[in-house]
Amino acid sequence: MYVATLISKPEDARVTADLVSSIKSRLNGSNVDWLAEGIACDVYFEQELSGFDVFWRGLDRMRIDFCVQPVEGRRKKVLLADMDSTMIQQECIDELAAEAGVGERVAEITARAMNGELDFEAALKERVGLLKGLPVGVIEKVLNDRITLMPGGPELVATMRANGAYAALVSGGFTSFTSAVAAKLGFDENRANTLLQEDGKLTGEHGVPVLGKQAKVDALNEITAAKGLTADDVIAVGDGANDLGMLHLAGSGVALHAKPVVAAQVDLRLNYADLTGLLYLQGYKAAEFVRP
Repeated sequence: MYVATLISKPEDARVTADLVSSIKSRLNGSNVDWLAEGIACDVYFEQELSGFDVFWRGLDRMRIDFCVQPVEGRRKKVLLADMDSTMIQQECIDELAAEAGVGERVAEITARAMNGELDFEAALKERVGLLKGLPVGVIEKVLNDRITLMPGGPELVATMRANGAYAALVSGGFTSFTSAVAAKLGFDENRANTLLQEDGKLTGEHGVPVLGKQAKVDALNEITAAKGLTADDVIAVGDGANDLGMLHLAGSGVALHAKPVVAAQVDLRLNYADLTGLLYLQGYKAAEFVRP
């Protein structure tokens, strides 16, 4: 048995009863289950879907996400999440760079690295080098003034944890930010790189080893092994090229508002939904959401 989930941006409510009825007919579906009126609906069907791209392109033009997966095992026991442009709406290093007066240069490198055009570790080294001499106090200023949570993030973490799941924030960014974001959202743990400092200023260097693409895969394997679970028990979410390893390995790998190179390689894509879309993908109804 398979399930096709239609999800729109919460404030748009574009998923209509007529549209769902049409999709059900075209899939020869057995039944439908509304997860949130106008926002998310499951359509169940038995035959493996052919011509997925035709469905997806049509619904994408309507600004509706369309995801298909097996019904069995869709509700997960581990959430593994990227931070920058995923659990928060910004790239932390870009915001630090803006304070240092090198924002445009760093943002360009970040964009290319996240789209897989540059080696992640080399790009990280170059960007951190441009922050040399920045007062450490600027980190707190950026956290307070520039960083905002991605909509739906608090509900995603709180709902999954309330249902027994373990939540880990794993970022190629920095612990100075992940520790604060993880605490605010209620993650069980966070992993990231470190910004080295001396005499109250950033040295322009980062700690080693670098947490990049492989480290995210390692985190998935380590967490599941420690809990007696498998990769199939994980829902992972990210947007950049260094997330692809964990997205491919997880039972449900979700590309959220992702860079083109990522969206092209991941089956579960959320281009319009917020982070509550990950709950709908697991079959949670809006009435079940825990809202901190």
